Amino acid sequence: MMISRPLSEESFQERPDRILATELSRYAGKDVVLQGWLHRKRALKSVAFLILRDRSGLAQVVVRDPRAMAEADLLGAETVLRIAGTVTENPQAPGGFEVTSPVVTTLSEPVAAPPFDLYRPTVPATLPTILDHAPVTLRHPRLRAPHAIAAASVAGFRRALDARGFTEIHTPKVVASATESGADVFAIDWFGGEAYLAQSPQFFKQAMVGVFERVYETGPVFRAEPHDTARHLAQYTSLDAELGFVADHRDVMAVLREVLAGMTEAVGEGALDACALLEVDLPRVPERIPEIHFTDAQELIARDTGEDPRGEPDLSPAHERFLSRWALREYGSEFLFVTGYPMAKRPFYTHPEPGREEYSNSFDLLFRGLELVTGGQRLHRYDDYLAALARRGEAPEPYAGYLAAFRHGMPPHGGFALGLERWTARLTGADNIRRTTLFPRDLHRLTP
Repeated sequence: MMISRPLSEESFQERPDRILATELSRYAGKDVVLQGWLHRKRALKSVAFLILRDRSGLAQVVVRDPRAMAEADLLGAETVLRIAGTVTENPQAPGGFEVTSPVVTTLSEPVAAPPFDLYRPTVPATLPTILDHAPVTLRHPRLRAPHAIAAASVAGFRRALDARGFTEIHTPKVVASATESGADVFAIDWFGGEAYLAQSPQFFKQAMVGVFERVYETGPVFRAEPHDTARHLAQYTSLDAELGFVADHRDVMAVLREVLAGMTEAVGEGALDACALLEVDLPRVPERIPEIHFTDAQELIARDTGEDPRGEPDLSPAHERFLSRWALREYGSEFLFVTGYPMAKRPFYTHPEPGREEYSNSFDLLFRGLELVTGGQRLHRYDDYLAALARRGEAPEPYAGYLAAFRHGMPPHGGFALGLERWTARLTGADNIRRTTLFPRDLHRLTP
């Protein structure tokens, strides 16, 4: 412990137990207590500066007592400190205020240095180094910022759907059947039997439309697809919603538009400092997001690029980027709905497009050149499910638990799923989705 001036008993009674670094301006001339990590220290001939970091930001602490300065010199980066002192105005300090005449108490001492200096404004480390040492590297303000943006995004997602009568649900992440989609699944041992990690909450959230009408979930999903790219993970966070009594997929698209607006607003309100640090350009969500049918998109690509994607069941990443540029140029929108994907590319539970059964009442939402959201209208009649499975040459027995909900009357419904990490990567301009994931899980990484 370093002591330059003990606080009086009276002053301790007047101050709160602890304040945050960004609150110093509210306590000018008063005695306060801060707690956090030693972000940086600077020693001059007659004064030392300790920069303390807490969850809100940085605070400057001024040490002038010679003995205290000597003891401060022994403190290592990331030492956890409790600092009691007087708030003094100083325009050159972070936020215009600093703490003087401090009493500094060490709460925890590090036994190893970080892999790089966390006080530097940029990150002088490769992505593997960052991920290998995530518990400490994520303390760097620039590496922490995407996760603050993600947290605000989830808050906005919840707020937008709560305001529209949705109920939050929590569904199992271990399932008995590996039939949820075409993606590969992770098999696990379940008390001696075989089970699987859930690829999505799709079947469960559809069933819950029959209970609550409107539901949503935020949680992990698992895809054992062997992708080793900057845009794929084996585990990611999915923001799912499902709503009943829809006319078609456009009702789902309208709700998604409101959700995107709510998420963008929440990021602007709750993660403003993080956005400023990363120079995030928040998008404007149009009152009506432009849309283009899949067949029209293919015609446009063929006409303007010299390529001919007609006959393909999906869009390539290059074509998604082309369409995003087109939407920005034609409509001033960074968002674009592509509707009517071929049924051959959509899950069996997708509702076909009336009059064109080979196409679907489904959509992808493109954002800044990348597919961000997939959604659409689902089948809702039991007999339609049996027919859809028969057309694909599949027996209904493996889906018995799922189909049970449709034996008892389900309303027309639809929904969507939004990848949180992709959304955050698009907002922040991250070159790799792992920069927006706290502890990525992929082909090569199971730790930390």
